[in-house]
Amino acid sequence: MTGTHTSGPAPGPSQASVPEGLVAAVVNLVGTGPVLLGAYTIAELTAVDAVVDFLEARPSDEVLTEAIRSLVARQLIVAGPPGEQVQVRGDLGIAVAFQQRARMVMDVRATGTGPGEPWRILLLPQPERICLIYRIDTFGVHQIGLYKLDESLRQLTAWLPKGSQADPDPDMDADSVLASAERSALITLTHYSAQGSAETADASTDLVLARHQGRLHLFSRDQDNPAKLVTSQWKGSNVQDTLAGLLT
Repeated sequence: MTGTHTSGPAPGPSQASVPEGLVAAVVNLVGTGPVLLGAYTIAELTAVDAVVDFLEARPSDEVLTEAIRSLVARQLIVAGPPGEQVQVRGDLGIAVAFQQRARMVMDVRATGTGPGEPWRILLLPQPERICLIYRIDTFGVHQIGLYKLDESLRQLTAWLPKGSQADPDPDMDADSVLASAERSALITLTHYSAQGSAETADASTDLVLARHQGRLHLFSRDQDNPAKLVTSQWKGSNVQDTLAGLLT
C-alpha cells in the first residue's frame, strides 16, 4: 500500500492516497483473521501524521529526523521530487489509510498494569465493523493491528479491570475508590470530523472502571459538574456490552 504526504523535514498533514480496491481487500482479509501491521515508535508515527492528536507530547525535531531516516532505510517512506509528496508504504501506509477513515476513537488508559502489558489502547472503529487498534507500552512503542469489532471489544475487555459488578451508589466517593483501587481505567470515546487532514473533536464521553476489594465500579462525569465523577448504570449485562453501547 502506498499513501502520500507532503514532503519536508517531517511530512505535514495530508490525506493518504489509497489505491483502488485496497480497503475492500484488507477488510476481506480481516474477515479471515487479524491483520498485524507492525510496531512503531511515537516519533515514527508522528513523521507520517499517525495518531498525532492522541500523543502526550510531540517529539523533538532531532528525534523526528532520526525516525524519518529509519523509515527511509526500511523503505516505508519514499521521497518524491522537490515540491511533490512522499509516499507512505507497506503496513504503515495501511495503518495511516485506515486511521484517516475513522470518525471516532476509544482511548483507554489503565493503571496497575504489569510487565509486558500495554498501559494504553486506542480503538478506531471502521464502517465495516472492524477496528484499527494501537497498543502502547511504557517505552512508547505502538503495536498496530486490524481486527473484527467483536474481537477488538473482547480483547479490550480482557485487559480492563475485572470483578463482580457493583451496584450504583449515589453516596459513593469516587475519588476514595480510585485512590485505593487495585486497577482502574479511564475510557474516553471521542467523535471527530475531518476536512482534508484537519481533524476536529466534536463530542466525547468518559467512563471510569475501578476494581476495589474485588468489586468493579463504573463511574461517569456528573452532567452538572463535569469535574466530578458519579456512579453510573451499566449499559448492558457486562463490560463488553457497556463498551459496545458506547460505540453505538
